[in-house]
Amino acid sequence: MTLMTTRITSDWPCQVKAPGTYDWERSAAKWLRELVPARYASYPALIRHPVLLARHAQLQVQQEIRVARTALQTARADLPGLGMPESVIEHTIKLYAAEVMQLQHIARSVRAVSQALAERR
Repeated sequence: MTLMTTRITSDWPCQVKAPGTYDWERSAAKWLRELVPARYASYPALIRHPVLLARHAQLQVQQEIRVARTALQTARADLPGLGMPESVIEHTIKLYAAEVMQLQHIARSVRAVSQALAERR
């Protein structure tokens, strides 16, 4: 068994077992598959190589952050033109802001899992 140097931090996802414990890589792969579109989660290369799956999950989450930030930055200008009342616009802005924060946390979690998977080699 390989000695694991990964430290578990608050960014470590609760759905993933601690590195080095029984079946931790399987729990990591399961969690990572939930972060990518279903069609990617079934690709044999990503199933066989969790490090590749982690890389794709990182890219996926980074893109989602960009989309949420764009939606947040453009909401006040774009939504009135769609006939949205001010209360809906304000609620939507809060929703996007919360989503950006949640996605940033997920991105940190993916990085932690990716690092642990890479260290196991």
